[in-house]
Amino acid sequence: MHKLILTALTLSLAAPVVHANPAETVAQARIGYYRLVGLEMETLAAMAKGEIPYDAEVAKQRAENLAALRSYNAKGLYAEGTSNVDLPGKTRAKPEIWQDLAGLQAKGAAFGEAIDGLLVVADQGEAAFKPAFGKLGGTCKACHDDFRATDY
Repeated sequence: MHKLILTALTLSLAAPVVHANPAETVAQARIGYYRLVGLEMETLAAMAKGEIPYDAEVAKQRAENLAALRSYNAKGLYAEGTSNVDLPGKTRAKPEIWQDLAGLQAKGAAFGEAIDGLLVVADQGEAAFKPAFGKLGGTCKACHDDFRATDY
């Protein structure tokens, strides 16, 4: 069922890009990709914060979904000309991304390593899950701090 929802979300996110200019299309695809990441992170964060009960099966599934998303080659989502300066009001991607691609790639690698760590322990109890998720969330924050504007 979850995969059906992800597929529907992906298709619904792709629909508006048909009439957009090429830069907007790339930005919208990038936003769609990160919405999928956010969908998985939202449930994991709620478990880590105690807002919903920890569920080993759900935690493992969400971690596996993040791993699947990580396997997507997102390089094409970072075309030049798609920052918030180029497309005001359309994206929060800062131009610093294109000034520091090596830094962005390093943060992406840290994100991937944190996903790998979460995959190992996601279903092994709340005590193992929480620190691994905290590390993953930290990689997201580090990237947002450097490369994502707080608003459009």
